[in-house]
Amino acid sequence: MMALALVVAGCGTSSKVAGTGNYTKSHVIGFYNLENLFDTYHDEGKNDYEYLPDGANQWTEAKYVKKQENMARVIAEMKADNGVWHTVLGVSEIENRHVLEDLVAQPSIAEANYQIVHYDGPDSRGVDVALLYRPDQFKVITSESIPFNFAPSSIDFSAWTQEEMDAFRTRDILMVRGTLDGEMFAFFVCHLPSRVGGKGADLRPRGAEIAYKRAAELMKEFPGIKIVVMGDMNDNPSDISMTDFMHGKETIEELGDADFFSPFLSMLKAGYSSLYYQGAGNIYDIILVNKALADAAPGTFQIQPIVNGKFYGRVFNKPFMTNQSGQYKGTPFRTFSNGAFVGGYSDHYPTYIVIKK
Repeated sequence: MMALALVVAGCGTSSKVAGTGNYTKSHVIGFYNLENLFDTYHDEGKNDYEYLPDGANQWTEAKYVKKQENMARVIAEMKADNGVWHTVLGVSEIENRHVLEDLVAQPSIAEANYQIVHYDGPDSRGVDVALLYRPDQFKVITSESIPFNFAPSSIDFSAWTQEEMDAFRTRDILMVRGTLDGEMFAFFVCHLPSRVGGKGADLRPRGAEIAYKRAAELMKEFPGIKIVVMGDMNDNPSDISMTDFMHGKETIEELGDADFFSPFLSMLKAGYSSLYYQGAGNIYDIILVNKALADAAPGTFQIQPIVNGKFYGRVFNKPFMTNQSGQYKGTPFRTFSNGAFVGGYSDHYPTYIVIKK
């Protein structure tokens, strides 16, 4: 594990900066793929059969309870590290609102009083994205579930038939707009199409194109709005979905008005990983911020360096979340391994950023 020098001072609170007489406010904003957080009941029209008591995973109430406790433990451990709860936490691979209601009620995190923004989406397995937020800090104004479509697009999908496009199902993109200490923010939560079977080379760029287009519309409608795009992108920050279609830049100095700062790009190059795919470390759990948040006006919220004094993101990977021995040593300790329930956490580590003013 890579050594960290982490500084997150006064998160979610007001804290005095020594010797200045001024006060700062800071907040933790993150994302976590909860790896198949299913309940034990069938949802009509969804292919959730493997997560039923008589399904392939023999998904019993006891396993569900253990999974909930584990997800809550990770969130609580992040709070212990930072001194405060996340103000906003995007999540993916959740089956429905019910599993989130059970999660936020877990005794280890109940005091955070997380509220939920969730829409039932069209994914064939029934997994969705959602946003957890603290209502005493972030005030929701509006939200929308943005569907995946194929047009209009700069990507050539001529190899797809109309029937194939009509039949394709994936997660919607969630957008939640509101205010944080009086400043306008929009949070996007994505779970772009997977790499299973080598699929998605054009689908992930298309998903990024959809998110970017909506973000650009918001920046035009609300000049100065601060935007965070987060999610399991099933791509690295160095892939074209993020560099070209999300206009992600490695440094703040590179940003044009329409670009996004991609802090996990430099972290990927430095050897950090949020998951392992086909034996290789990757960061698919990506957070990007627009220029208004990366290069903010004085006295307003701005993203902060939090790891080793230079990296603007963190991959949260405590030993209890990581396999300590065996074939998968050093990789995330997940719920199932080789088809057997092992009682782990997720195949992804959570990621987060800190903003401060």
